[in-house]
Amino acid sequence: MKKRRILGAAVLSLAMGFSMFSSAAFGQATEKAESQQSYRVLIHAPAVQTAQVKQMKDKHGARWDFGSEGFTTTVNAQQYQALQKIKNLKVELVPEVEIQATAPIKAAATVPSDQTPWGIQAIYNDSAIQRTSGGNGIKVAVLDTGVNRNHIDLVQNVEQCKDFTQTSPLVNGSCTDRNGHGTHVAGTALANGGSDGLGIYGVAPEAELWAYKVLTDSGSGYSDDIAGAIRHVADEAARTGSKAVINMSLGSSAKDTLISNAVDYAYSKGVLVVAAAGNSGPNSNTIGYPGALVNAVAVAALENVQQNGTYRVANFSSRGNPNTDGDYVIQERDVEISSPGSAIESTWYDGNYNTISGTSMATPHVAGLAAKIWSASPTLSHVQLRAQLQNRAKQYDIKGGTGAATGDDYASGFGFARVK
Repeated sequence: MKKRRILGAAVLSLAMGFSMFSSAAFGQATEKAESQQSYRVLIHAPAVQTAQVKQMKDKHGARWDFGSEGFTTTVNAQQYQALQKIKNLKVELVPEVEIQATAPIKAAATVPSDQTPWGIQAIYNDSAIQRTSGGNGIKVAVLDTGVNRNHIDLVQNVEQCKDFTQTSPLVNGSCTDRNGHGTHVAGTALANGGSDGLGIYGVAPEAELWAYKVLTDSGSGYSDDIAGAIRHVADEAARTGSKAVINMSLGSSAKDTLISNAVDYAYSKGVLVVAAAGNSGPNSNTIGYPGALVNAVAVAALENVQQNGTYRVANFSSRGNPNTDGDYVIQERDVEISSPGSAIESTWYDGNYNTISGTSMATPHVAGLAAKIWSASPTLSHVQLRAQLQNRAKQYDIKGGTGAATGDDYASGFGFARVK
């Protein structure tokens, strides 16, 4: 990601500046910096050591308490080293997860260049569509960098706004997006054109938005916050008697137990989980997590290019496992659905509109479609809803792009799920 490369350059410049000092001074500065460094950790132990875990929880405090999985907290370098020396106590660093999108393709615009961008036209299978509809009563939980809740195209949809990244791990009424990614994702799923009718339209403009900020303004976040938010969606859906779809346009190359278990928990509670496949293509077995999980719908990105008579899977889109091609069975590390993800225009954090690419952009097309289908057929279970998505995907097989082939393949999955 460009932002990370720029950050790397800044760190390098800083290190070069330090080189003018003596090695002793540099050593002292480094030692001081390391002692002040903080670590987000997961602390757990065998069942027989629960008293020991409780003691550590009382001492350090719990950011998230995951029961038998342990609890997370933030410690300094000395505390981290001391914890590692305690017998039978497992101390693991909590990994970070990142957004799955490229940098903006062009400067933000005050008005959309197209109120129904190519992805909306494609998923509705209607190049002349002027506005979209559907999704009423369904909650779309966007777990991301936050959302500009006051954007004219989103303000009427926002039902919940929560921040999971602060010192207190759950702040109600706050979901400020200073990155743009989360606002963009939300717009693709459910933007309603605005009260003036001049804005952009998402797939399901009548759905309600649960904007959960789980990533910082830099576009990364800790897996425990994400896991906590996933579980919170499931609990809120149960509390309010709602049907909910989780959109996670984020990912990591490594499997994380906290997120995996949280996805399983949400799925067991009737929540449909939709996640980005990742942007590490076009090689096989590059799909990221949580998209690679069996209980998450992994979404690949299509571009607005025709090849072999269909849309083409973007080169950047992560691929799944070619050894499971053709079986139409979702296993771990399988791509499931394809959707528009290249050069997607949507809402932006500053109240304007921007165009970016990534499986991040493909994912909310599917989340919005799920909300639209569920709203029209509210008696469906989340498992039946998922089957509907798969069946619709089979009707529009994707044959363009590296790894794409007739039928279920490791690049496009079952195909392109559409409204009609």
